[in-house]
Amino acid sequence: MAPDQVRASHLLVKHRDARRPSSWKEAQVTRSREEAESMIAEFHRQLTSGQADFAELARKESHCSSARAGGDLGLFPRGAMQRPFEDAAFALPVGGLSGPVFTDSGVHLILRTA
Repeated sequence: MAPDQVRASHLLVKHRDARRPSSWKEAQVTRSREEAESMIAEFHRQLTSGQADFAELARKESHCSSARAGGDLGLFPRGAMQRPFEDAAFALPVGGLSGPVFTDSGVHLILRTA
């Protein structure tokens, strides 16, 4: 049976075409979507090779305010997140790391934690 809620952390890189191209990290985001995707690909490489810890990397690099919590979004039900994010988070096994996930907010890596 599919879970009715999951817990996940994420790392978000915004780009200039995101719905709010600013964050706690950058007052004005000017990178392209392709540059954001390239950054996410490098973060994914660091995580899968064991060179980086997800929470530490999210604290340093994520453009989401959840960065303060190591990217932790807590528990959320279906319908609470943008559809591509939700679909990816619910599809991951616990402990699973997504590839790039594209939403109106930018490009994400998602780590399902429960």
